[in-house]
Amino acid sequence: MSEQQNFDVVVIGAGPAGYHAAIRAAQLGLKTACIDAALGKDGKPALGGTCLRVGCIPSKALLDSSRQFWNMGHLFGDHGISFKDAKMDVGQMVGRKDKIVKQFTGGIAMLFKANKVSPFYGFGTLHKGNVVKVKQHDGSEVELKGTNVVIAAGSDSIELPFAKFDGDTVVDNVGALDFTEVPKRLGVIGAGVIGLELGSVWKRLGAEVTILEAMPEFLATADAEVAKTAAKEFKKQGLDIKLGAKVSKAEVKSKGKSKEVHLTYSDKDGEQSMVVDKLLVAVGRKAASKGLLADGTGVKLDDRGRIEVDEHCHTGVDGVWAVGDCVRGPMLAHKGFEEGIAVAELIAGLPGHVNLDTVPWVIYTEPEIAWVGQTEQQLKEEGTPYKTGSFPFAAIGRAVAMGEPAGFVKVIAHAETDRVLGLHLVGVGVSELVHEGVLTMEFKGSADDLARICHAHPTLSEAIHDAAMAVDKRAIHKAN
Repeated sequence: MSEQQNFDVVVIGAGPAGYHAAIRAAQLGLKTACIDAALGKDGKPALGGTCLRVGCIPSKALLDSSRQFWNMGHLFGDHGISFKDAKMDVGQMVGRKDKIVKQFTGGIAMLFKANKVSPFYGFGTLHKGNVVKVKQHDGSEVELKGTNVVIAAGSDSIELPFAKFDGDTVVDNVGALDFTEVPKRLGVIGAGVIGLELGSVWKRLGAEVTILEAMPEFLATADAEVAKTAAKEFKKQGLDIKLGAKVSKAEVKSKGKSKEVHLTYSDKDGEQSMVVDKLLVAVGRKAASKGLLADGTGVKLDDRGRIEVDEHCHTGVDGVWAVGDCVRGPMLAHKGFEEGIAVAELIAGLPGHVNLDTVPWVIYTEPEIAWVGQTEQQLKEEGTPYKTGSFPFAAIGRAVAMGEPAGFVKVIAHAETDRVLGLHLVGVGVSELVHEGVLTMEFKGSADDLARICHAHPTLSEAIHDAAMAVDKRAIHKAN
């Protein structure tokens, strides 16, 4: 083993939380190392974690490609645009996605170099005394000692015992991003973000998609009206979402030269069966804490395998912090960004804080779904008095001109103080619009504040303005 190397900060993981922590620490003058084990398709190190390699970025690339294709067959005619025999080259679509991934993973390597972050490629394990041993890809081991260690190990797909991933027929998000052709029949277990987004990609390209969701409600974490509207739109698109469908068996069987998956599930009508060509298992993610901690570190895991931290992401062990998907809170890249930066600033003696109550959520389907803050269901359970205002995109000139009138915006405000408690949206471009709610809530603004801010016309953002006005029954463009 080579001689121990000393750093002010050693970051384990170069996903969204880790690379933000490393770059910000280096910006603040701290000698910083960042360890990452991931390899790209070419077998070379690829920084950026699940988000950049096999998550957020590649899925959005495929969503955009499939949306263009879908629009050709479903929207272009309304615009007077005609064409013959549109075809999708799946290989080229996936190749475009891979090119984008390579651009961004390479971009992080450049940022590390520019900020003087020392990268180490391999699997890092924390030992007591803030020592991190890195087993590199060539089999050699290096030992790093950090005054501070930031654990940003991320998360892995949850595998079902009866539906083990084989990378081809039964896949997680990684495999579903790399199909070589459009499956005739795609089964999806789980109607969450990954299931809906990747199910949408392949449905738009011609697959027959069936989503099996064990919960009796669709998108129970979202606003009930938003979920209902989204479900209606997905049904129109031909996505078959079966609720209360609990899968118990998935058998891969050969059929000639190909394979298919025989599924058994139960619903309100009893035991059911179906056959699909590919199966995407998207039932959630778990903290990637396996093999991360040697004995005696003092760092504790909770019953879900997440690293226990306080509100400042500190583990309780001197100089050891943890951020991102491997700790409590939503498993979202942008939440990891903020925690990574906050911890780097705390290490440097600066104030650092993340408000988990104003982290926005987005599902990039068509229509998009986005929200921040509390839902009506949550406020009712708490006994918090509230009032709401909503406004449909069908009454927004820009949305109608774009041919995308589905959905609405809902503003929820405290009934007594008028302070905004939540913003819930379903419709075109709402992944961008939700930040009006984030900003308003961060500055403790009211619905009246939103209603009195001038919004450009014609824009989609006017729906937020009108919804805020509707809170006090003074919307101009709808009957109150």
